[in-house]
Amino acid sequence: MYANVIVFFPRILMAFLIVFERVGEVFISWLPMYGEMKIALLVYLWYPKTKGTGYVYDTLFRPFMARHETEVDRKIQEVKARIWDFISKYCQNFAEMGQGKFFEMLQYIANQSNKFKQQAQRPDNPVPAAANGRETRTSTTNNRSALDSPRLRPRPVQT
Repeated sequence: MYANVIVFFPRILMAFLIVFERVGEVFISWLPMYGEMKIALLVYLWYPKTKGTGYVYDTLFRPFMARHETEVDRKIQEVKARIWDFISKYCQNFAEMGQGKFFEMLQYIANQSNKFKQQAQRPDNPVPAAANGRETRTSTTNNRSALDSPRLRPRPVQT
């Protein structure tokens, strides 16, 4: 069990140090040679020959985990149960909303289909008649009929 922890412990330790630094930087950044001490600590923890991470793990983390292992395991199980409840609740809500929207969409499509069927069956939709084999046009800009245009007026007969 501890073999998995040892593999990820350097990353866990670095994350803890980064969080601690962000919170406490106001209080510790004024120390002389703060940057140099921070770099020395990081080199000590990351450099394999110094085995700094192993030392911190063996002297600090392992005894703490040995004393509080059952409590930590219980908390992990509680968090897993809460997360599962949260996920199942929101998945159920998502499914209900999706189902409702899907049926609303089907209802809309059915109503549109019925509307088109009713329009096709009405006899009050006359088909525009063609005059002399040509379509009649209506001008929408100035509300004149197509017969008022100079092209379609009958020409006077010359004798």
